[in-house]
Amino acid sequence: MAPVFEYAPAPESRAVVDIAPSYGLFIDGEFTEAADGKVFKTVSPSTEEVLSEVAEAGEADVNRAVAAARKAFEKWSALPGSERAKYLFRIARIIQERSRELAVLETLDNGKPIRETRDADLPLVAAHFFYYAGWADKLDHAGYGANPRPLGVAGQVIPWNFPLLMLAWKIAPALATGNTVVLKPAETTPLSALFFADICRQAGLPRGVVNIITGDGRAGAALTAHPDVNKVAFTGSTAVGKQIARTVAGTRKKLTLELGGKGANIVFDDAPIDQAVEGIVSGIFFNQGQVCCAGSRLLVQESIHDELLDSLKRRLSTLRLGDPLDKNTDIGAINSAEQLARITALADQGEAEGAERWSPVCELPSAGYWFAPTLFTNVTQAHTVARDEIFGPVLSVLTFRTPDEAVAKANNTPYGLSAGIWTEKGSRILAVANKLRAGVIWSNTFNKFDPTSPFGGYKESGFGREGGRHGLEAYLDV
Repeated sequence: MAPVFEYAPAPESRAVVDIAPSYGLFIDGEFTEAADGKVFKTVSPSTEEVLSEVAEAGEADVNRAVAAARKAFEKWSALPGSERAKYLFRIARIIQERSRELAVLETLDNGKPIRETRDADLPLVAAHFFYYAGWADKLDHAGYGANPRPLGVAGQVIPWNFPLLMLAWKIAPALATGNTVVLKPAETTPLSALFFADICRQAGLPRGVVNIITGDGRAGAALTAHPDVNKVAFTGSTAVGKQIARTVAGTRKKLTLELGGKGANIVFDDAPIDQAVEGIVSGIFFNQGQVCCAGSRLLVQESIHDELLDSLKRRLSTLRLGDPLDKNTDIGAINSAEQLARITALADQGEAEGAERWSPVCELPSAGYWFAPTLFTNVTQAHTVARDEIFGPVLSVLTFRTPDEAVAKANNTPYGLSAGIWTEKGSRILAVANKLRAGVIWSNTFNKFDPTSPFGGYKESGFGREGGRHGLEAYLDV
């Protein structure tokens, strides 16, 4: 019998990043207290320890931030694109230089494994700033007519699942096109955005061009409703997105929404099983399944169902759950107690409705917010776990017999953000992809991102595109 080798602990040092005991709001190039002095605590999901105390923005603070952005807009928008590009390139380089600090900070505040923040999030963050820096002096050639103009002040609200990456998706194109920004990070993950505020100062970005206000949903609501905001960008839940759409209806604000998803990962009988299994794992267990475009529904052709499930269960048994700062960890902590409660309730409902639940043998840490990787089989389209976005490490497995049945089941959802197709036939990939109502479709892979490629959804997954040339349009008066 072959020997079993255990992984020795390989923790990344927390000492590489300094976390201040308290942080203010970043308005007009300075950190400042909230007008009413309110603060809240940000907690590490893996240990429940308090990391820092952060200012809680109220309406007066939102007004100050928007006023600072409006004042800065006149000079920033008048700069030649080549000058704006210099600031973006500088920001990108500083992010690369300080990526180890940022990766540790993001892991502490969010709960995702250091392997993901270090190898996925941070390289993409820098790449987005580099990419849009390249567009800043080429806007005449972006396909939106000669001399396209910026909109003004962009109010941006981002989620907790990819705090720094979502910041980059929003801020980089806004600055490249000559807009100024007021950004509100998620309440549970404010620290990397506040670190970014310091990067803006380090890069010499003019005061007021980027303003960062921390707080809960009330601050976000005040920002999106502010009469002097010209563009609203939101990534988050479908329910909040609908509320924002109602708020801006009838105004002249430009709006983009990237909302929830219930992505289908379709595996045909000629797919390479081992490769597909790796893609399935990446599709649903990356970032603990807390991904809008997660492949949370696995559609398997009936003839290979048993073989694929056996292989998938073997693979899940090798995943390592635990300390997110350990470089060997595959599954980190759920972001908050509230999110853990939601995942737990939906998984329990799936079991109560008759779906068969399976998780690998998995010891959960005693402190923090944890949920074991979970599969549901014997799932029908009527089951809650096949319809609702769980936003956790939970995979629902359904079967199909024909390509038409696969397409019908994949499209049987109010969402339309992502899908995956696994087959060796290029003609089948193209034929099936053409029928799927999803904004992003991967073939023989999943969760691959690039700043040159647009991302966004249909139906209740929102509208508008971020990334690529398409991502410029939302910030231009065209």
